[in-house]
Amino acid sequence: MRKLALDDEILLKIEKPARYIGNEVNSVMKDKNEVDIRFAMCFPDVYEIGMSHLGIQILYDMFNRRDDVWCERVYSPWVDLDKIMREEHIPLFALESQDAVKDFDFLGITIQYEMCYTNILQVLDLSRIPLFAKDRGEEDPIVIGGGPCTYNPEPLADFFDIFYIGEGETVYNELLDAYKENKKNGGTRQTFLEMAAEIEGLYVPAFYDVEYKEDGTILSFTPNNTHAKEKIRKQMVSDLSESSYPVKPVVPFIKVTQDRVVLEIMRGCIRGCRFCQAGMIYRPTREKNLEKLKDYAYQMLKNTGHEEISLSSLSSSDYTQLEGLVTFLIEEFKGKGINISLPSLRIDAFSLDVMGKVQDIRKSSLTFAPEAGSQRLRDVINKGLTEEIILEGAGQAFEGGWSRVKLYFMLGLPTETEDDMKEIAHLAEKVAKRYYEVPKENRNGKCQIVASTSFFVPKPFTPFQWASMCTSEEYIGKAHIVNNEMKAQLNKKSLKYNWHEADVTVLEGVFARGDRKVGKALLEAYKLGCLYDSWSEYFKNDLWLQAFENTGIDIGFYNLRERELDEIFPWDFIDIGVTKKFLIREWTRAMEGKVTPNCRMGCSGCGAAIYGGGVCIEGKN
Repeated sequence: MRKLALDDEILLKIEKPARYIGNEVNSVMKDKNEVDIRFAMCFPDVYEIGMSHLGIQILYDMFNRRDDVWCERVYSPWVDLDKIMREEHIPLFALESQDAVKDFDFLGITIQYEMCYTNILQVLDLSRIPLFAKDRGEEDPIVIGGGPCTYNPEPLADFFDIFYIGEGETVYNELLDAYKENKKNGGTRQTFLEMAAEIEGLYVPAFYDVEYKEDGTILSFTPNNTHAKEKIRKQMVSDLSESSYPVKPVVPFIKVTQDRVVLEIMRGCIRGCRFCQAGMIYRPTREKNLEKLKDYAYQMLKNTGHEEISLSSLSSSDYTQLEGLVTFLIEEFKGKGINISLPSLRIDAFSLDVMGKVQDIRKSSLTFAPEAGSQRLRDVINKGLTEEIILEGAGQAFEGGWSRVKLYFMLGLPTETEDDMKEIAHLAEKVAKRYYEVPKENRNGKCQIVASTSFFVPKPFTPFQWASMCTSEEYIGKAHIVNNEMKAQLNKKSLKYNWHEADVTVLEGVFARGDRKVGKALLEAYKLGCLYDSWSEYFKNDLWLQAFENTGIDIGFYNLRERELDEIFPWDFIDIGVTKKFLIREWTRAMEGKVTPNCRMGCSGCGAAIYGGGVCIEGKN
């Protein structure tokens, strides 16, 4: 009988004890005495968020297919349990075995969002693993990070032993084999890290030195160990159809954010939006085989009991087999109580027809992401959407029975003017006006247009990585301009406007483009009590500002200045295929308001073709 790490008395005191007891359907149990490697896979957020993450499900399944590895899961304890664990001196534990994380060989942490960084320190702290990699001994787990934020790992460099740069299906097996070999040969932690540094795509921060100029920018970034490479090349799956995929994903006991079967249909995006990091780092676009997806759909629904299936990609409309896949799903599952979710679709006639077949139109809303209100600014960001296309799609939707539309925009984009901001309200008004052009007898209820704005954050490996950001006061000022313009529209009763938190955006910007020095402010903020910073009810901006002041780290240095084109960035040692020359060219085209065609319309020579596969070789075989 498996003994729980928390006794009944504690479980009764906390919210949602099912977050911590494990034993869910399809979770993997093994005999720890019969495996060579124990791997704790962590999502540094609450269970409901972590259980919805496809990447962890993929790696959990892939690792556990090995007889010599037992991969278990661990999530950030919610604030109620965090308090009890500290008071009662209970070490953080993994869900499957309920054993302490500090007893594992590896702690793997997926890093999806900059505002989860204090939760990473919480996980290390509660696990009783030294926060600094340099302080860890032979008995401590190897702490390895992966995920999109590792494309600039430097703010976290002092806290991790290894970063895995790229897609996890490629060299993890090589790393695990190296660990076994090192253990068999009586090697040390240091000898293993040197073996890891030899593997393509793995970055060991301790093996690099950073020197700074007097102005605070980087002078040099150089290896200090002969095993370390000057450039770390991202790892990418060439054939997505043959890569590992979980047909028996773990099914949670409680409702989570994404409570459904997830079919990943492709990776990457052909569009080339200049603000979008995912669109650059996941190049080239690769599709999954249609027949393979049909088989996965059958197996996953059967193995989970879920009643919804969702298609996962950055831009589902660009999947060339979408019509065949959706037709299959409708014909096979619609009459069996299975809902079909189709996110990331462009709003065109085909998409609307499909959505009309799989959604309850009366209950659902449609989502457009124009990102900018004016055509000028949409050209600057290379959005590839005209006002005509937006209004045509909205019109088709209203005629098809929809009455609710969500519009997503960004404020603070490079070259933005006050007129661009006001155009957000004008575009929302035009969409509402289009609804009232539909004959009254054909309208479906009350029209509601919800415009939402987030604030622009320049991300590494995008053409906008050289751009400056606004202060939180400037962002809020921009939101008020939009809000006031909304109130001046004729159909203002049909319009609603929301905006993102500016203070959070400012911090996200610091950590998105920060160097190793900002790690000091992160640690100070954690010590002051910052945790769950992506949750508005727990975000404490005053403590963050105090942390930066205490450590002498200037937020403005990282956010408010436009970078020089020849500046050495903290992430320049990473090779993602997409070249800096291409990104500079796109930055220049953005300033000129020039649009770059998408990858299927014409190759723009970004550099990702070196990886082969996907859209880069379509029609060339």
